Amino acid sequence: MDRKPRRLRFLERTAEMFDLPADGVAGVPRLELVGDGELRVENHKGILAYGREEIHISGGIFLIKISGQDLELRAMTGIELLITGKIAQIVLT
Repeated sequence: MDRKPRRLRFLERTAEMFDLPADGVAGVPRLELVGDGELRVENHKGILAYGREEIHISGGIFLIKISGQDLELRAMTGIELLITGKIAQIVLT
């Protein structure tokens, strides 16, 4: 069974119908991984936990767990995060 709220499913379908990016319309997080050393997270809702080996970010309906070595928050705005280090794993729950 789909666990997404009805409104989110509607927004995602609408974005698909009009060929728009779902992250912008539905407000879901957008992750951009560059190699294993840089991660950009857009549309975040804040940092929940921060450490050199693990960072937890609220992505609205998702919890984003980043694990690795020497992780560092290099930049943060209300919209975007930049995380650097040796990124080993990204988990969405």
